[in-house]
Amino acid sequence: MDYRQEEVIKAFRIYAKISQKGFSEGDELRLYLAEDKVRGLVDQFAKEVDCTIFSVGERLYFVPLAVHSPFHISNDTLKKTYFTGKTVNADIYFMYVTIIILIGEFYDSYQTTEPTRDFISMNDWLEQVNERLETLQAIGEEELKELEKEYEYNWSAIIGKWKDMDDLKETAKSQSGRTISRLSFLHTVKRFLVMQELVQDIGNDELQLTEKAKVIVQRYFMELEYNRGILEFIYSIDRQKEEV
Repeated sequence: MDYRQEEVIKAFRIYAKISQKGFSEGDELRLYLAEDKVRGLVDQFAKEVDCTIFSVGERLYFVPLAVHSPFHISNDTLKKTYFTGKTVNADIYFMYVTIIILIGEFYDSYQTTEPTRDFISMNDWLEQVNERLETLQAIGEEELKELEKEYEYNWSAIIGKWKDMDDLKETAKSQSGRTISRLSFLHTVKRFLVMQELVQDIGNDELQLTEKAKVIVQRYFMELEYNRGILEFIYSIDRQKEEV
């Protein structure tokens, strides 16, 4: 397909802005939606760096699809931006698992493509994390090692991190500070999700998914290519426990 120089420049301006900020709106959004050739170029630019672009409401979002994308948030960036004190990779792995569980609560353990609830409380989220980690902990050590090889995920480190957190402080009135507890950890994860516009804090310690999050879940999150079977694993062991 032939492109005029003007179209290439328009597309690159949109790409340059959206890749820097993670979103775009206003004139860039209208131009992206109105001109097919410009939209095609912007999408191609994003694809070259393993990212995707989609519109939600009045915004255009730029989202990395692969770990090796230069726009993927690195573990070091997560540690410096959202965590305090001595943070290790196990904290990041545990964060990902808690996010998977959170989203699973909106999508009936990933059995539906549309949300089945409007919001979730922090305490409900914590309860679901505890239930699934307890199920994971019940797996034998040798079997767990085999599962780590299969999924390339350090489940032992995640269980260890969860066990080390002080659940004796879970009933404290304020958990959003620096107290090392499971609930305070979820507050840290919530801060990340809010900053990434994936959840909205609606008050009373309750969260709801944003439209951006719903698009990501429906288009990419449930695909084996992107979640490496981790979703199926977490919820399959839970179902196996119920069948016993």
